[in-house]
Amino acid sequence: MAAQDLFSVSGRVACVTGASSGLGRRAATVLARAGASVVGVARRGEALRDLREEIGQNCAVVEADIANRDSLAQCVEQIAQPFGPPDILVHAAGLNPREMAGEVTSQGWDATLAINLSAPFFLSQQFAPAMQAKAWGRIVNFASLQSFRAFPGGVAYGASKGGVAQLTRAMAEAWSGKGVNVNAIGPGFFPTELTAAVFDDPERAARNAAQTCVGRNGRPEDLDGPLLFLCSDASRYVTGQILMVDGGFTAK
Repeated sequence: MAAQDLFSVSGRVACVTGASSGLGRRAATVLARAGASVVGVARRGEALRDLREEIGQNCAVVEADIANRDSLAQCVEQIAQPFGPPDILVHAAGLNPREMAGEVTSQGWDATLAINLSAPFFLSQQFAPAMQAKAWGRIVNFASLQSFRAFPGGVAYGASKGGVAQLTRAMAEAWSGKGVNVNAIGPGFFPTELTAAVFDDPERAARNAAQTCVGRNGRPEDLDGPLLFLCSDASRYVTGQILMVDGGFTAK
């Protein structure tokens, strides 16, 4: 296989959750530019319509709350309607309430785990059979620095992202024998809505940059190569892994 074909997603159908903003929007755009037909899923309809307008005819959008299991069947049907069942699932939707341990509420805890941990599994569970039938599928979860480290105000978020790391391994064990590879990207500090509090504090952002081996925080384009690797034939013998895209933050 030619080198350029290894990383190709041309002709594939990709579904990206959290596609209305941040790294999810970046992922949807990158996959579309690389030739995939993309279905963006999120709760904010106006932002999704902007995404569809930006990408063009190989993009469809679904306005839905993927954490609501009561409407999951309808959501799955809507995702598959434009281009067929997805070959690629990217679970970028996320919630970080940033509550200290003594302030965590049961509602906040449940909402965080529902979107960060439960939704990636139950949505994948719905589409895995179609991937297995074709003997080809790629599922990319979003892990975090907090999959491995504890940060202040990160009890619920850290618990969910630690769970994502193990979920990735468990899903790989369950489905990779039939051609469905499951991996996770673990972003460092990137400027998104979830990290606005970090980047709004220049001193804090500088401390985080100094913690990396590279010496800077992430830029949206830093995600492109790792994402295409995990969504393409280039990763055909890679599954159950967490690829940290953090400039070496977790190496120090």
